[in-house]
Amino acid sequence: MRDEWRGWQEAAQAALYGDDGFYRRPEGPAGHFRTSVHASPLFAAAVARLLVRTAAELGTADVDLVDMGAGRGELVTGVLAALPAEGGADLAVRAYAVELAARPDGLDPRVEWCAEPPKGVRGLLFANEWLDNVPLPVAETGADGVERYVEVRTRDGAERLGAPVSG
Repeated sequence: MRDEWRGWQEAAQAALYGDDGFYRRPEGPAGHFRTSVHASPLFAAAVARLLVRTAAELGTADVDLVDMGAGRGELVTGVLAALPAEGGADLAVRAYAVELAARPDGLDPRVEWCAEPPKGVRGLLFANEWLDNVPLPVAETGADGVERYVEVRTRDGAERLGAPVSG
């Protein structure tokens, strides 16, 4: 491990999505914690009902479902499974899972896996877990009253104030 200083955004990006990052590990997030997506099929059924209502309001049977921050695709898979029971048997759903980690083995082939949100979609963009893991810069006001970026040292996580905030 190198002894370097870098901004929190870069450090978090590496820790989450780097080659050995948390979201790239084989067990995925569900190997460490549970969210509403993992706890019960009821959550996916509720999103399926929302998708059906969205399609009805759009006046179409062709609808897109975009799951931002899709993890291992658990939600989008659950929604597709819940559709016939939730009034969506007549829908033609194009399902997208947006995630930086690689497509998991065994994911439903109807799900298109992408690292960026697809363009030109019409339907429901669902971002249930997305903001939980968006790396951002961290800033703090220094003793001199100047807002500065906080830097973190790779080796031990120590912090220091860096350059003034810009932009």
